[in-house]
Amino acid sequence: MLQPVRRATWAPRGHTPIHNAWDRHDRLSALGALTLAPHVLRIGWYFELLAHNVTANDLVLFLKQLHRQLRRDLIVVMDRWPVHRSAARRLEQEGCTWFKVEWLPPYAPELNPVEFAWNHTKYTELANFIPDDVDHLRSAVLNSFDDQQNDAWLKHSYFRSAHLAV
Repeated sequence: MLQPVRRATWAPRGHTPIHNAWDRHDRLSALGALTLAPHVLRIGWYFELLAHNVTANDLVLFLKQLHRQLRRDLIVVMDRWPVHRSAARRLEQEGCTWFKVEWLPPYAPELNPVEFAWNHTKYTELANFIPDDVDHLRSAVLNSFDDQQNDAWLKHSYFRSAHLAV
């Protein structure tokens, strides 16, 4: 969102940081996937930013594009968000044999490594960040995602935090 995520910060004594932000409700939505290559334990980070709320159609297109790019069958681990369930049902109805879904338990974001990627961007890299507009926010989010894409240790930490062996 264009509203900053406020976090504690350091400043010289007597110079309290002041962030001037106004009530803005524009936002970006994101789709993302962390992928594991089966034999080399390489973790990939794929994402897409949208200017609207994510729909099942957006997720279906994202997964089809991911399948085309990776050129292999996918086992997709998702939470039980209605958009995820609708997209999985649609892919199954379309007869996509390259797609299999495994469901996380309800209300268990701590088991989802992708949640740690979102949290890293939102609560670490963009904490106290006040974008000028949606384009400025998009640029900052893309920079954060690009940095994560190139940081193998950080991507592995998402799986360790979710208590998943890689």
